Amino acid sequence: MEEIYKEYSKKIYSYLLSLTNNPDIAEELLQETFYSAVKNIKKFRNESSLKTWLYTIAKNKWIDYCKRTKKLNEVEITENSDDISSNTTLEEDYLNKNELFNICKRIHKMDEKTKEVVYLRIFTNFSFKEIASIIGKTEEHARTIFFRAKNKLKEDLKDG
Repeated sequence: MEEIYKEYSKKIYSYLLSLTNNPDIAEELLQETFYSAVKNIKKFRNESSLKTWLYTIAKNKWIDYCKRTKKLNEVEITENSDDISSNTTLEEDYLNKNELFNICKRIHKMDEKTKEVVYLRIFTNFSFKEIASIIGKTEEHARTIFFRAKNKLKEDLKDG
């Protein structure tokens, strides 16, 4: 399980951070996710990939957290981008961060289901099949949500 943790923990943490916008809560939910995975590893039936199974557990831990705290509809926007290349000038770095920040703000204004699909597709490179498994919908449904969200982002960025 240690190898699995090393392989997936950073990406699942990023996913949870995108949902919670709070590093402490994301870390807590990450620990709950892997605790639950260890506890229920015998129930894993290879009906999906291990990665998809872990993300589904993480999503469910977030939903449980939201129910406990009644914060499902609260959305905070935070600037959290350390992934800008160090080969850029300060001006380019600022423009890249600003553009990324604007995109993230627009994504965070989307409804929860759309935001989740966009994050899973863009930031984790999940296939539509994997996304469909996580959100409990068909692959075509996941594609449609992403396509509409992508077009909406393009329109917003042109206008804004």
